[in-house]
Amino acid sequence: MNRMKGMNAMILCRVVGDVVSTIKNAHLRGRKLLLVQPVELDTETPRGDELIAVDHAQAGEGDLVLVNKEGGGARMLLDDKKIPVQAVIVAVVDDLDIMDEEK
Repeated sequence: MNRMKGMNAMILCRVVGDVVSTIKNAHLRGRKLLLVQPVELDTETPRGDELIAVDHAQAGEGDLVLVNKEGGGARMLLDDKKIPVQAVIVAVVDDLDIMDEEK
């Protein structure tokens, strides 16, 4: 079930890897980059293409995370208007409780 259709600012993802870069934009220096895979809310099955996200929540491989996928909001979270970023990990999800739509 795709409850997120049309809502792209915040998405649920699984961290699937690290991104290692020895040479990068000055605004990205000192920031951890992770490869994340968007997942379905109810089944956590992969959906869509992977993204590279700046880690702002101390996430690690295998973690279920909440990603802000909107450049302006991402830059606001990182307090840097010049950082070339579109996606930021804002939370590690401990539990996901989806309410029944029939109620």
